[in-house]
Amino acid sequence: MTALLEVEDLRVAYGKIEAVKGISFTVDTGQVVTLIGTNGAGKTTTLRTLSGLLTPRSGTIRFDGQPLTGIPAHKIVALGLAHSPEGRHIFPRLTIAENLQLGAFLRKDGDGIAQDVRRVYDLFPILGERARQAAGTLSGGEQQMLAMGRALMSRPKLLMLDEPSMGLSPIMMQKIMDTIAELRATGTTILLVEQNAQAALGLADRGHVMETGRIVLSGTGTDLLHDESVRKAYLGED
Repeated sequence: MTALLEVEDLRVAYGKIEAVKGISFTVDTGQVVTLIGTNGAGKTTTLRTLSGLLTPRSGTIRFDGQPLTGIPAHKIVALGLAHSPEGRHIFPRLTIAENLQLGAFLRKDGDGIAQDVRRVYDLFPILGERARQAAGTLSGGEQQMLAMGRALMSRPKLLMLDEPSMGLSPIMMQKIMDTIAELRATGTTILLVEQNAQAALGLADRGHVMETGRIVLSGTGTDLLHDESVRKAYLGED
């Protein structure tokens, strides 16, 4: 089976500083794949490159069989790859409903858009209750729900989530992780970057550990959860 996303020998640099140093991995349809590692490992740079926000120095990216290098970010979204970024980047002065509509800006199917708005409100009822409220007045967790919902509005084949639990309370973090599990159960393909390695690996079919721009360890989520070096470095265990 051909992978939905194929990344091969990807290298990305900021000036003379190489942030991603020749990584390769795949994501199959229906999988949850996670990238874990410390700050500065290159995880966010990888996602930003996949979504067309950064240009790689070298390497290949194929999505659904099509090369992505050189394709503008908005056309990558149209191909079916959506990115919920680190820091959420919602539009604070617009309402929740308006933020969601912006997630569907490339679509013309009004009935389908309305259906997907209802789906987001089913996933995150608090958003539906506050649909006319300015997004900037939401809590951090609610803004994260909105960022994820907005990304889903493009009906992506692959949803990329960058640090969805960052800065959230334990209760809100669990809600976000439960939602990712629910999306997985309905067949959504997800590439997840997450600081909470235990939660991420618990959800993931496969995981990759990144250090200083390189993938240093790969395996199933379960295998990495039980790997002694991962447990010491990322799960806080001796």
